[in-house]
Amino acid sequence: MTKKYGVGINGAWCKGCSLCIGVCPKKVLELSDRMKAVPARETDCVGCRQCENICPDLAITIKEVE
Repeated sequence: MTKKYGVGINGAWCKGCSLCIGVCPKKVLELSDRMKAVPARETDCVGCRQCENICPDLAITIKEVE
C-alpha cells in the first residue's frame, strides 16, 4: 500500500516565487490566478518534501495522511 500525503500551503505566506513548482518531481503544484502556489494534483504527491525544503517563506507543509 502506497502512502498518501497532504500538501498544505499558507496562502498568506506564499509570494508566488514558483521555486516549489520547478523542484517538484511529480508536478503537484501550480500557480493560481492569484499567483500563489496551489496543490493541483495532490494525489500525485510522493512526500519527497523538496517543495517544503526549498520554500523561502516556509509556506508549504507536507504531511502523511491515513
